Order: sequence, then structure tokens, then C-alpha cells
Amino acid sequence: MAIINENELRQDAVLNVAKRMIIAARTAPKARGVNTLSMSILTGSDIQALAKTMEQIGKKEDNPIFLRDADNVMHAARVVVLMGTRIRSLGLKTCGLCGFSDCEAKDQEPEIPCAFNTGDLGIAIGSAAAVAMDGRIDNRIMYTIGVAAQQMAILGKDVKIIYGFPLSASSKNPFFDRKK
Repeated sequence: MAIINENELRQDAVLNVAKRMIIAARTAPKARGVNTLSMSILTGSDIQALAKTMEQIGKKEDNPIFLRDADNVMHAARVVVLMGTRIRSLGLKTCGLCGFSDCEAKDQEPEIPCAFNTGDLGIAIGSAAAVAMDGRIDNRIMYTIGVAAQQMAILGKDVKIIYGFPLSASSKNPFFDRKK
């Protein structure tokens, strides 16, 4: 009979939920069925590199939120899930949700997101968060992780909007009730 250590079991459980989160986000509805999402899972030294970049941003920008989140990710995250979107219009003749008259006009400003890009990302993030909740995994959605991941081009240089989920399995969710 093998003895399975709780720490090993928790790491496996968190990683398995992270994988399910990616699948839930992938299968979430997308406008016109167009996929602009990119996702990855970070573990080990990749989490530490991400947290160090968050810390560097916090120091450079004199932003205590990045410093707080960097410390939180560095010391509590067992896994980090990244979800981002490329900026690509859907080629619609009539829309205007992005503020432009149509996709042709929006495409003249390639750095401005199509409303459907951010909407699809939000739906995917919501689906992933539901999986984390159903799996009873500690999590929080952090834009600070996304800013660092974008700077590091983890999901690719063409992925312009990114959010991150630090994940853990502990007695109390370490990603809430943090110091300012």
C-alpha cells in the first residue's frame, strides 16, 4: 500500500483543476465561433519568474498593488492559469459596440479591442472561475498577473489582454484578506 502525502495530493488536485479550467474556457461560447483566446498553466520556477516581473513592475511604477500581488503569488500560488485574447475584429458590417461604425473602421486602430474579444475573454474567465469554485480550489482573478505575463510575452506578443488566476488548496484562501 502506498502512502500519498497531502502536499503531493494538493499539488495534483490544483493542477488537475487548472487543466479543467482551461477546457471550460476553451469550450465557453465565442462570438461567431471565432477563437481569439490563448491560455497556459504555469508551475514552479515559471510562477517565481512571473512574480519577480510583477515585483519589478510594482517597484518601477511605484504601485503597491503589484508588490502585494507579487508577494502573494510568490508565496501562495501552486499553479497560475493565464487567459488572454488577441485583438481581432469579427468583420461585421453592422455593430459599433467598440465605438467605431463597423469592423472596417475599427481595423484602422488595431490596438483597440473588438468588444467581442473582451466579452469572449470575460465569458471564458467566468467559466474557468466556476470550475475552480466547483473544485474547491482557492483562486482569485488578477489583472496584475496579466500585465506581467504580457510584458513577458508568455502567451505570445499578439495576446494583448491577459488575466491570471493564482491557485492553491489551503485552509484559508490566501488570495483574499490580504494586506493593502
